[in-house]
Amino acid sequence: MTSPQEQKPSTGNLAELSETDCRDLLAQHTVGRVGFVAAEGPQILPVTYQYRTGSVIFRTSRYGPLAGLARRTPVAFEIDGIDEQDKSGWSVLVLGFAEAIAHDHLLTSAWETGPVPWADGVRNLFIEIKPRKISGRSVRSAARH
Repeated sequence: MTSPQEQKPSTGNLAELSETDCRDLLAQHTVGRVGFVAAEGPQILPVTYQYRTGSVIFRTSRYGPLAGLARRTPVAFEIDGIDEQDKSGWSVLVLGFAEAIAHDHLLTSAWETGPVPWADGVRNLFIEIKPRKISGRSVRSAARH
């Protein structure tokens, strides 16, 4: 049980999303950003992805900056929806570990129904992000007087 001191403060137009809502949003969308630390420093790169069996899966080149994620690497993955005009939006953050999919059954399934990259070129390295924490927030436009 959480004590009152541990509860997060509530602000009128900012709300935390339930994990179920976050998982639903991950399943409904196909573009996000992967954050990780590379040799050059922190990187945040967009990917097309698929959310399936509780994991985020994307394809990349074996020679690009995301190829380093083939080895187990801590990552952050984020999706969002923003309406600048209305000053509202939501975001989902997945914290976990990325690594190459190595199991033959999973690879076969990913080739058949997995994510399709927008970028051209050979993208035959499948990376899976296994979440350890999923959270999200939404903000609604403040009521105007």
